Amino acid sequence: MGNTRNIAFWVILFVMILMLFNLFSGSNTAQPSSARSYSEFVQAVQDGAVQEATIDGENVRFVGSDNKVYATVKPEDAAVTDLLIENNVPLTAKPQQTSGFQSFLLSLLPFLLLIGVWIYFMNRMQGGGKGGAMGFGKSKAKMLTEKSGRVTFDDVAGIDEAKEELEEIVEFLRNPQKFSRLGGKIPKGALLVGPPGTGKTLLARAIAGEAGVPFFTISGSDFVEMFVGVGASRVRDMFDQAKKNAPCIVFIDEIDAVGRHRGAGYGGGNDEREQTLNQLLVEMDGFEANEGVIILAATNRKDVLDPALLRPGRFDRNVTVPNPDIKGREKILGVHARKSPLGPDVDLRIIARGTPGFSGADLANLVNEAALMAARVGRRFVAMADFEQAKDKIMMGAERRSMVMTPAQKEMTAYHEAGHAIVGMTLPKCDPVYKATIIPRGQALGMVMSLPEMDQLNYFKDELTQKIAMTMAGKAAEIIKYGEDAVSNGPSGDIMQASALARAMVMRWGMSDKVGNIDYQEAAEAFRGGGGAGGFSISAHTKELIEEEVKRIIDQGYEDAHKIIMDNKAGWESLAEGLLEYETLTGAEIERVMRGEPPHKGDDEEDEPTDKGSVTAIPKTKPRAKAKPKASDGDMEPEPTA
Repeated sequence: MGNTRNIAFWVILFVMILMLFNLFSGSNTAQPSSARSYSEFVQAVQDGAVQEATIDGENVRFVGSDNKVYATVKPEDAAVTDLLIENNVPLTAKPQQTSGFQSFLLSLLPFLLLIGVWIYFMNRMQGGGKGGAMGFGKSKAKMLTEKSGRVTFDDVAGIDEAKEELEEIVEFLRNPQKFSRLGGKIPKGALLVGPPGTGKTLLARAIAGEAGVPFFTISGSDFVEMFVGVGASRVRDMFDQAKKNAPCIVFIDEIDAVGRHRGAGYGGGNDEREQTLNQLLVEMDGFEANEGVIILAATNRKDVLDPALLRPGRFDRNVTVPNPDIKGREKILGVHARKSPLGPDVDLRIIARGTPGFSGADLANLVNEAALMAARVGRRFVAMADFEQAKDKIMMGAERRSMVMTPAQKEMTAYHEAGHAIVGMTLPKCDPVYKATIIPRGQALGMVMSLPEMDQLNYFKDELTQKIAMTMAGKAAEIIKYGEDAVSNGPSGDIMQASALARAMVMRWGMSDKVGNIDYQEAAEAFRGGGGAGGFSISAHTKELIEEEVKRIIDQGYEDAHKIIMDNKAGWESLAEGLLEYETLTGAEIERVMRGEPPHKGDDEEDEPTDKGSVTAIPKTKPRAKAKPKASDGDMEPEPTA
């Protein structure tokens, strides 16, 4: 409406100016006239070539001897009347064509323009737009309309438990008597908590598509403003709009931008953000009841939210939206692959097994990358090979084949990655080796990628020590091949990953008998941050003990890796030579190369069973933090999580 009023105002103003211009510039000449200079007019009068003349203000029109009408403009001091009378030219004089009403409009026009401009700016500042100079206290919440691209619960997959809890809210809005007859009340708020990309905002859009009630959406950062009181004003305005449209749903995305714990800033943190939070708390559950307004909020930082915001009565439900498991990933892939024609060899379950730890956004990106790769080569459908290439690109980075590497650098990378692979395939608790490559990807010169067999929820001590051994195998391989003095900085990333794992084992997970079952990690972080556990400091003796244990675990892993490579030196050499020749090998191809066979088997050949029984070309699943590739320079190594 505001834009319509503005356009109408400017159209009317333009029409008025155009009418006035036409009014004052209109010509009273009955017939067209040709312009002549004043000197030509005087000469014509003196020569007797003027039959008659008419004076209209400063304009002079005259009829020449050829019966044509001419016009000229007389100078201010010219005695045109005397000239015409002296030469016996019939003369007609007309008064200036300006009426009293026209004069009034002419004098009023500047004032009309000023009043119009003033009305326009006042309309912009107060009623015409929320972004105006006087409109910064208005809520920026937008009512979501699903005229196109409507999302429903059918478009949400892989998070069934979270979907069920929110479906109940939609059912309550549709049929409140079903719950109220038993004394049940509609939840006032639901907080969606989960890692980035798991589908929190998609769930909110699905609720908007299913509920059939007004749905307002706003970001937490939209409340924050440099002016004092603006955030609180926007909260009040948002709830006023919601009450007028009740029953309705208000969705606040990234609520941690405004809902952080109070008193955590400098000087007690009594700032504009906290005043905004106070107003939000009062509006959600204060002295006045807020009937029919349901608050949905999303965040991936629940730990920083104020406790008063999380209590029942404000957010009655905390809905966890986790990363999907293998079944969820398969369903999500099915949803995103609806618009893509899939080839007959595509098996979404196999793709789901090979993408452990992927969120819904990651899987959507995977399908899109696969479709782009198929289009790039001119296919009419998306094949399984496109999904494999897209997965490698997402998990390991894009290939950098244009990067120039000397033969010595390629050879060192091949032996480094072969060391990772041989140790990973030998130790039973290491994840199956999925692929080894010496083609630079991302910032890594080469990498060995291992993927787990199943979704893993716990970490075990023997498994972690074997992973550290596999991580240190790159450095052990370089020392065995080139000697202590020729080792490169390639293992720097491996050392960082091994150190992080070992410190987590000692300081967080209680996997060291000498250090004991104490969480020193939290104490160290609290001391660095000046808060938490009262600034608890770790003693010098304990620090020394921790570093000794971390060094012992890493050294033991290095010794185990060194021994395994020496015991399997022939296979390690063969694998390194195979990588130099073929550049990229899958798990099954690695085994064939180590046996001295060509990596690609014939059509009538089958892979022999392995002792470990887990090295396959198609890996299974595990959380993503444990499934990222082991890179020689460590740029893509994961940080351990509890």
